[in-house]
Amino acid sequence: MVLEHISTARCYTGEQQVWRHHSTSTGTPMTFAIYVPDHAPGAKLPVIWWLSGLTCTHENAMIKCEYKRACAEHGIIFVCPDTSPRGDGVPDDEAYDFGQGAGFYVNATQEPWAEHFQMRRYFEDELPALVAANFPVDMERQGISGHSMGGHGALTVSLRNPGRFRSTGAFAPIVSPLNCPWGDKALTGYLGEDRAAWREYDSVALIEDGARVAPLRVEQGTGDEWLEPQLKTHLFTDALAKAGMQAEVLLHEGYNHGYFFVSTFIADHIAWHAGYLKG
Repeated sequence: MVLEHISTARCYTGEQQVWRHHSTSTGTPMTFAIYVPDHAPGAKLPVIWWLSGLTCTHENAMIKCEYKRACAEHGIIFVCPDTSPRGDGVPDDEAYDFGQGAGFYVNATQEPWAEHFQMRRYFEDELPALVAANFPVDMERQGISGHSMGGHGALTVSLRNPGRFRSTGAFAPIVSPLNCPWGDKALTGYLGEDRAAWREYDSVALIEDGARVAPLRVEQGTGDEWLEPQLKTHLFTDALAKAGMQAEVLLHEGYNHGYFFVSTFIADHIAWHAGYLKG
């Protein structure tokens, strides 16, 4: 698969790179950002996959997340894929929470979305193979995290793939699309009316159905405007308690939903991942 180089910028002791390729999953060009710390020739580095939220591209985390200093310090590669297919011929919706920029990390089954909106396949299979073949990544030392819709993606990908990730995290995740307006709209549109088919894309339902993952850390601001109507963190903590599943759910007083919150705690979050990825 041919990679098209878009840009490289020196940043701390490493390089922030951007690449584009044609995806066989989505049938479209896909762009991703990757931060690669300096390393010895032939060395393989651990990796954190970061999944972004509604309306985001690969650029949002790359510019706003402030992960580079911590990744340089710990010697960790950081990958930021796009949130959906894009371009001419790709269906879209006029609202911010559906269509382009809002792929929800699912494999769509409904028309007109099914042809291109195969983000689960893209992220779980295609992109990891592409990155492993072209960058100095140690695929035995993977972590995953994300923000909002991307936090939903990180949790569900990890729960569906036990043993793939040494560490799983999320910032302000949508924990139960089965029980919030964002999820109801997106999963109905992409997957249809059968709510049983939604359960593999809902972290609370996956835990209820027996999926387990550890270690796990969730960061949530108490001043988040979406906490009650959309995120519903209490459903996640209830599911953890009922399952006897250990996790760190850290409530940060007064912080809202945006990247100011993420950037405040991302260095601590990466250091937590590093303890498992480098141990």
